[in-house]
Amino acid sequence: MGLVGILLLGVYGVGVWKFWSGFNRTNFTSRKLSLTLLWPVFLVGNKNYRKNFTKAIKGS
Repeated sequence: MGLVGILLLGVYGVGVWKFWSGFNRTNFTSRKLSLTLLWPVFLVGNKNYRKNFTKAIKGS
């Protein structure tokens, strides 16, 4: 695994941690694990998820 792979894994890990810890600020009520683990897919393809992801990581 090269440097780029390690950096991408780090970004993924930070995203997982930030979304998991801020999940209570979102409008979601269930599926916390799947929404957290698949955050890059949902972030690209779903406008509502992007808004909630921003709420979770920024706290607003």
